[in-house]
Amino acid sequence: MQIMPRAWVVLAFIVTISFACGPTPSPPSPYQPVASVRQLMIDVIDPAADVVWDSVGTIVSADGIEELYPKTEEDWNSVRGSALIMAEAGNLLMMEPRARDNEEWMEMAQAMVDAGSAAVSAAEAEDVERIFALGEDIYYSCDNCHMKYDDM
Repeated sequence: MQIMPRAWVVLAFIVTISFACGPTPSPPSPYQPVASVRQLMIDVIDPAADVVWDSVGTIVSADGIEELYPKTEEDWNSVRGSALIMAEAGNLLMMEPRARDNEEWMEMAQAMVDAGSAAVSAAEAEDVERIFALGEDIYYSCDNCHMKYDDM
């Protein structure tokens, strides 16, 4: 009979220590977001997307057909850099306080990271057709988010 009260005391002690020690709070984030979502869209993401989108295409006019594509190393570097900006901007959209939720927002921001990363690879390979095809992925990563979160 004497063992039973000791067991309760030991159990109570363990439970008390567990709650007292609990999980340690995480340290504050060293990141300091400066731009709002809207500022990122206007000043970073949209200009970068325009560089990628405008880098390839076909113009048909009375003067004939003109194929647009990066022709020089500088052109390809511009496309690659803009694609990289888009990929990293997707990461910036996932940071607090910009992240709107932990579900669709994060999935859509990840889609931007994925599309931008794929465009970086395509630019490094100087793959005109792949850049053109990825324009659609980039467009939908933007448009899907804007349709759900239209207050940006």
